[in-house]
Amino acid sequence: MSHAPDASDNPVLDQVVRELDVILANAGVGVVFVKARTLVRCNQRYADIYGFASPEAAVGRSSLELYRTEAEARELGRRAYPVLAAGETFRVEQLMRRQNGELFWTHLTGRLINPDDPAEGSIWIVDDIQDRKEADATLADLHAEQQLILDHAMVGIVFLRGRRVTRCNRAFEQLFGYDPGELDGALSRAWYLNDEDWKAAGDLCYEPLSRGESFHAEMLLGRKDGTPVWCEVRSKAIDRSDLSRGSIWITQDITARKQAELELVQAKAQLEALVAQRTLELSQTVAELELKMAQQQAAEARAERLALFDGLTGLPNRHLLADRASQAIDIARRSDEPLAVLFLDLDHFKNVNDTLGHRVGDSLLTQLAARLRGAVREQDTVARMGGDEFVLVLPLTDIAGAAHLATKLMTLASAPFQVDGQELMVTPSMGIAMFPTDGDDFEALCKCADAAMYRAKRDGRNAYRFFTSEMQAQSARALQLENALRRALERQQLSLHYQPQFALGEDDARCIIGAEALLRWHHPDLGWVSPAEFIPVAEASGLILPIGEWVLREALTQLRRWDAAGLPPLTMAVNLSAVQFRHDDLPELVGRVLDEVGMPAERLELELTEGAAMDNPSVAITVMNELHARGVQLSIDDFGTGYSSLAYLKKFRVGKLKIDQSFVRDLTEDAEDRAIVDAVIRMAAALGLQTLAEGVETEGQLAFLRHQGCQAVQGFLFSRPLTAQAFAEFVLAQVAATSAAAPLSAYAL
Repeated sequence: MSHAPDASDNPVLDQVVRELDVILANAGVGVVFVKARTLVRCNQRYADIYGFASPEAAVGRSSLELYRTEAEARELGRRAYPVLAAGETFRVEQLMRRQNGELFWTHLTGRLINPDDPAEGSIWIVDDIQDRKEADATLADLHAEQQLILDHAMVGIVFLRGRRVTRCNRAFEQLFGYDPGELDGALSRAWYLNDEDWKAAGDLCYEPLSRGESFHAEMLLGRKDGTPVWCEVRSKAIDRSDLSRGSIWITQDITARKQAELELVQAKAQLEALVAQRTLELSQTVAELELKMAQQQAAEARAERLALFDGLTGLPNRHLLADRASQAIDIARRSDEPLAVLFLDLDHFKNVNDTLGHRVGDSLLTQLAARLRGAVREQDTVARMGGDEFVLVLPLTDIAGAAHLATKLMTLASAPFQVDGQELMVTPSMGIAMFPTDGDDFEALCKCADAAMYRAKRDGRNAYRFFTSEMQAQSARALQLENALRRALERQQLSLHYQPQFALGEDDARCIIGAEALLRWHHPDLGWVSPAEFIPVAEASGLILPIGEWVLREALTQLRRWDAAGLPPLTMAVNLSAVQFRHDDLPELVGRVLDEVGMPAERLELELTEGAAMDNPSVAITVMNELHARGVQLSIDDFGTGYSSLAYLKKFRVGKLKIDQSFVRDLTEDAEDRAIVDAVIRMAAALGLQTLAEGVETEGQLAFLRHQGCQAVQGFLFSRPLTAQAFAEFVLAQVAATSAAAPLSAYAL
């Protein structure tokens, strides 16, 4: 409810008011405070029900305008007043009017604030029951239609509960010779010839009815006068979970049909007697022909299987795959439905054959084929192209469905295989092409899926990729960048820029505490290449290791130069890629570079992304412990964009969480971002960690972060990334500007 009273001077009252506002804002019903027939305050749900733009837009409006007519409003008041004045709750269903003039049904619940003084106003709870009213009307129509069907049906229909008649139509009464209404409340025993038949019928129908299935049988029943009558009966429980609610039976007289069947059986017996002798003479000939046909069919089946199925796995081979795929594509084209083609190849499968032999490899492929068959639908095709390459054709599968299946296949293929008492592990790489986006025939789709599969392998294997129209161009671009990047170090095309980092003190104090080293690449022909483009290429090609070592050494060397130039002692933050972090000798490399440059370990801060840390938490903890033991500071970069486990986070030897700029960017406009940032800062404080916010660009963002207790910031509000010389000039200029107001050792900016 809007306009809560100001309770800022009373923390307890403030908490109660805020909790009440949250409850009302999230209530599923409308709540309004009315005084003198004027809307004083309401919640968002009330505004939504009556079509107000906001709770504030409803305030001050007369409650009379919410009724269909003023007379109806006053009539309701006349009825409600005695109840409310007695201190009781008044409830009523009322037809009311929205702001757009639409009439709708509501359930109103009202109560006076003070029964002794009605002038203090009343509280009303409003529930929109228009959908329920419409459902009730629909139900009434259905009941009328059902009765019409019962009255005019040509078959007998009876409703039973506890094997007693609750209702039946006239056709049922006439079928068994009863007068109208005579069977009401009667046991169903009335139309059975004896007790045994009645009991047997109950036993027969119980099982299917309890499973929610229909019961269907032909029974010999009896009319009121004892005349037998053959009937076809069909029955189903009204609620299979509660058979006590009864069942419905549809009964049709089939006596004439039964008589015809009997006569047909007799005629058939006579005919069979006439042809029995001829049949005996021909039986030997037929048996011989059948044997020859069976032998021929078996031979054809063997030939077909050899021609169309893989001899090792039993899956369709490339010939049958092409035929099935073409048919599926033709159907998809005519029905304008999606279709996916998925290529799956095992990573480094050659090592299995080379190390353990082809027999082990063949067993593994057979088990994999069985897993693939079990993971797909009946209309899907799984085929083996040869070696360790499999192809799946998936009709009626869109992008989301293909991605879901690919994820499932990754899990299945990565699970251990048991071969000759050995446990083998393999991983798959998959490529997916979509019809008709990526191709109009099977050959084109195969090429696209194959290209996407190789992209998955280049991206690190054990993954799947969709084919995109840009993939060929991207592949060419990636190859160009990889070739150029191999010479970038020796040709001195790489450089570092540095972004200042500031600690936030009380009031408006800002202290420079360090710099983040940012890698840049300028190629003479390609120009400036974005790190977002060349870093993944460097990681995929393995070039990130020498480049990462160069960044570490260059950043620490520059830090030493700044010390010599008289800059205050700063911390140098260097980003680690996931590939670097997984490398065995990272702690030794860091220690060696620190020794070579002559820089204390505590002046270095290594930034690690959430994804890299959580990829293998147990290994990450070991590496972090080794780095921490050497005195190196550690931080989690871009925090909040990955999926950290708090159980591991509290074990990581990190001192700082860097809040990603995607949460900082809209801090002043987005309440969700403010809540996330506040939660991260509070969580970090609880874990004894510092926080640094990235991408700070406005004073409003800075004010919020300072107020929430964030200890450090960086961003364009203070400075863009600078060259080493520009960074030094920036720091010295800031120090000079404040040297008169504070000791130089504080370096307050």
